Amino acid sequence: MLRLMANQDLEYTDSSAPRNGQSHSPGNGHLIELRDLVKVYKTPAGDFPALNGINLKVGRGEFLAVLGKSGAGKSTLINMITCIDSPTSGEVIVNRAVVHTLNEDQKARWRGENLGVVFQFFQLLPSLNLIENVTIPMDFRNTYPLGERKERALHLLEQVGIAEHAYKTPAKISGGQQQRVAIARALANDPPVIVADEPTGNLDSRTAGEIFVLFSALVDQGKTVLVVSHDKEVAKWATRSIEIADGEINTL
Repeated sequence: MLRLMANQDLEYTDSSAPRNGQSHSPGNGHLIELRDLVKVYKTPAGDFPALNGINLKVGRGEFLAVLGKSGAGKSTLINMITCIDSPTSGEVIVNRAVVHTLNEDQKARWRGENLGVVFQFFQLLPSLNLIENVTIPMDFRNTYPLGERKERALHLLEQVGIAEHAYKTPAKISGGQQQRVAIARALANDPPVIVADEPTGNLDSRTAGEIFVLFSALVDQGKTVLVVSHDKEVAKWATRSIEIADGEINTL
């Protein structure tokens, strides 16, 4: 059980409570819910609406592909879900936490326990071996006893098929292998949600397919996976796909 669930200073929503005359059935399985989400950026040229009244529900164990061209709003959407940025209006609810209402310390703690993030450019520390890179989230959140972290890191590296390289540094392995390490690192604290932002943007098509197979396996294990991409090939692997254009969602 996540410790966040018992923390009394965070705000949660009850999905069974009526809202605006609409009833929500208890136990509906929605892990992520965005309600009337608007994000407007102030620019020298005037207001720029990045998101225009987004409504989205993502179920537990779902593999959602978020597609769209550059500038369509997909990265802004992910920044709302990961509470890197805050909405201009609307609500962001993830794993029962009303994340846009949390202060910065609460957001950091919540992210560490609820989200695993995979980046396009891997962002592994070059001076550390693969085991040490995977243990970083555990060290940061102190989620596992110190003596168990190395064993868990090795287990995760084995899960993503790269345990034989555990004592190498990132420079000694390929880009696809580095992305596998990044996925293992995202799993370190056993978060319910994995968010991947253009995770195959620097990989060839064969290696990209291998990464999508890994994400599918995580969904089979009960994880919820959101992959943001401009590459529509990801839709072949996802259980559901949406496209963002001009800050609005189109269902594919």
